[in-house]
Amino acid sequence: MGKLLRFGVSLEATLLEKFDPFIIKLGYKSRSEAIRDLIRERLVAEEWKTAREPAMGVLSLVYSHEVRELSKKLTDIQHHHLGIILSTTHIHMDEHNCLEVVILKGPGKKIQEIAGLLLSAKGVKHGKLITTTTGRQLD
Repeated sequence: MGKLLRFGVSLEATLLEKFDPFIIKLGYKSRSEAIRDLIRERLVAEEWKTAREPAMGVLSLVYSHEVRELSKKLTDIQHHHLGIILSTTHIHMDEHNCLEVVILKGPGKKIQEIAGLLLSAKGVKHGKLITTTTGRQLD
């Protein structure tokens, strides 16, 4: 970690009144820790969009295995992107629903494209892409 610098932040009282209980709930010991993490989160999000080095994505999909041909379609999409998709885990949630977690590595634009193909498949009930990088620009 580099040299620590102090600076002031001006906020509306109502915003700070909402922020303090929120960071306590998350387990932060100080506003500084919470603000550092918020800054890092935003910088990594920007780095992810423009990264020349591989970015990472974790995609979760919830779907009914009873939707005709959906499992096959999802598998076919994944097989067409073997260089980007590193791993897939399939979990049976109940008698009707499955959770699939897909880990991707590559250019952010390509990860976004593949996630879009999987999320938009007819029969996918819910999904979310979580993105990250090594945070190398934060060093």
